[in-house]
Amino acid sequence: MKLLVRWAILALAFWVATVLLPGITIIGGFWKYVWVALLFGLINTFIGSLLKLLTLPAILITFGLFSFIINAAMLALTSRWSSALDVKNFGYALLGSLIISVVSSVLNKFFMRARWL
Repeated sequence: MKLLVRWAILALAFWVATVLLPGITIIGGFWKYVWVALLFGLINTFIGSLLKLLTLPAILITFGLFSFIINAAMLALTSRWSSALDVKNFGYALLGSLIISVVSSVLNKFFMRARWL
């Protein structure tokens, strides 16, 4: 159940990013947001985790800020592998990854504290 809630939260975070940033678009309806959230989650889990491990010194030196660069790269990679997601440039990917991280973190904290999950 928690996995489905996190997946829905990530899809909602993608929707917020597409509303706030004109350089990020998802072509299609609700199911495309769900598909992009799934693909981004898988890419970030496998490739992003490996990149964060390999760039751990840079992450430590920058007090964790380099992880936003990695998340932006994972968003750009998701855009490249999915025909539903379009990210105009790396600047939009960086802003989008920041928005997605903030929205999903806030909503995950709110929903994971709920007793009914």
